[in-house]
Amino acid sequence: LSSTEPADMANLAVAILFASLGAVATAQKASAPAAEMPAYQGSYPSYASPPVAEMPAYQGSYPSYASPPVPEMPAYQGSYPGHISSPAASPSYTFPAATPAPSQPSMAAPTASPPSPTPSPSPGRRRRLRVGFYRRSCPRAEKIVREAVRNATSKNPGLGAGIIRMHFHDCFVQGCDASVLLDPTAANPQPEKLSPPNFPSLRGFEVIDAAKEALEKVCPGRVSCADIIAFAARDASFFLSRARINFRMPAGRLDGRVSLSSEALDFLPPPFFNLSQLVDNFKAKNLDEDDLVVLSGAHTIGVSHCSSFTDRLPPNPSDMNPAFATLLQSKCPVSPNFTNDPTVVQDIVTPNRLDTRYYTNVLKRNVLFTSDAALLSSWRTARKVVENALIPRRWESKFARAMVKMAAIELKTAANGEIRKMCRVVNN
Repeated sequence: LSSTEPADMANLAVAILFASLGAVATAQKASAPAAEMPAYQGSYPSYASPPVAEMPAYQGSYPSYASPPVPEMPAYQGSYPGHISSPAASPSYTFPAATPAPSQPSMAAPTASPPSPTPSPSPGRRRRLRVGFYRRSCPRAEKIVREAVRNATSKNPGLGAGIIRMHFHDCFVQGCDASVLLDPTAANPQPEKLSPPNFPSLRGFEVIDAAKEALEKVCPGRVSCADIIAFAARDASFFLSRARINFRMPAGRLDGRVSLSSEALDFLPPPFFNLSQLVDNFKAKNLDEDDLVVLSGAHTIGVSHCSSFTDRLPPNPSDMNPAFATLLQSKCPVSPNFTNDPTVVQDIVTPNRLDTRYYTNVLKRNVLFTSDAALLSSWRTARKVVENALIPRRWESKFARAMVKMAAIELKTAANGEIRKMCRVVNN
């Protein structure tokens, strides 16, 4: 089946969707998702005000990435539990230490001396993540982050989408070390946040700043910016899913000191990747094909710039649903550029909800990116799309587990990490 044309594979997947509906419904009643599943394209996608005002605008033609839902979308008005609850067990997670990055020019630091960080393992020792890492050193840490995310997403759900995307973009470049937060300096004028995949579309920076400021008041020098991003992505998933995606995030990360614009281009998968390229990209980060399909579900929230998908609109050949293509043509210029590049929602049905609608859109060929449509180009991934569309609770558990897995990519050690006093600059 590897040679099946994309349109035929889409039709086959749709046929499977309807033919399997009754059998899957029966199986779902007989076997509920495992409660103990713990714990991002991704999604990548994966989403705040733009970076600092002095950041130069990117003048190139690299495609824009998905950015958050439009601000005027209504905020969720329901009530939320007072605390993110946990699946049954809360094991510790141990992952290989990241290889120290090559030395880079020193970045500007705050004038004040930072407080002493919490004890770190010896250089080269494996970094150990665990649930409840700050239970003693900063008991209110997770609650403070959650409140910052709650406040932001209640006013603008797009910031929640932005934070989930930020988590992905941080972890895929230099590992989960908050390198995406570093501002440009005289020594390093081109950090990750100015790279085309991130600027000007990446959002959520001020939410992380607010959480860090609050944390520094109650437990200075204790909570890393990398952990704040991971907690915030978990909480954004919780709020945008209407509390259906509910998991605990292990912590204990350190912040990195290296941030290079070129590396974002090297490691973040662009929207025009085919399936083979996507699988290889995820495999390089110890994520498998199932993680790819599961984390791609984050494309059910947020918006995308027209320049990311106009290559799939007529007169260009593609397998996009003609009616959907016509709708997009009415919203996008023929040749988007940096000054004229509107955004459209990625999911026209439930743009503010983190749900399984994305997979239905894939089957109906109502998706924006080549990388989305690519999920139907093989039998293995097409079957996963159908399963996720039919069994929402299973996808929600898988998404939570994949977020935790992604949040452990290439952890820093005491040799190349620290706990920043301010998330936008290194300590010294």
